[in-house]
Amino acid sequence: MAVDVVDQAAAAVASREPVNGIRIVGIDGPSASGKSHLARGLSEVLKAPIIEIDDFVSWDNFAGWWPRFDAQVLTPLLRGESAHYQARDWRDWYGNSLGEWKTQPWAPIVIFEGVTCTRRETIGRLAYTVWVDAPAPLRLARGLARDRSFAGAEQLWQKWMTEEEQFFNSDATQARANLTINTAHPTPS
Repeated sequence: MAVDVVDQAAAAVASREPVNGIRIVGIDGPSASGKSHLARGLSEVLKAPIIEIDDFVSWDNFAGWWPRFDAQVLTPLLRGESAHYQARDWRDWYGNSLGEWKTQPWAPIVIFEGVTCTRRETIGRLAYTVWVDAPAPLRLARGLARDRSFAGAEQLWQKWMTEEEQFFNSDATQARANLTINTAHPTPS
């Protein structure tokens, strides 16, 4: 991802008014679109911690993890408190087991990175949102390159991508983004 995209996003975040004293940045979009890469770059520039949605999702729970995330992460941060949450245990790759508890101390800027983290329930609660996208065949190839060693990975990815498309269309997530980046053509719009 081009440094100027990261710098542009960082400058935009810095210019935003905090919500309840904190600037929460949501980096959303379909899986394997490049969200993690952008989040790492922004984290470095903004000196901000990242909370990964991968600590909440599972193959069989695409979007239903939200109440736990809201209660353990978003609401406490907006109250000026640390986020204390139980992370998904990915050693149980096919299941939805929970593992270790994590604590993210309150910080003036925090980045949420992952699928559906800027959903409708976040309106008015996040300072800045970014939509990261790439063509479906490219995203599928990226995902399978990462997960091919797991039996049934392609079927899981196909099902997941269908669920993503349905959720994002019904939620109108992309339409609310402050910045849109297509990683096949990384010029922001």
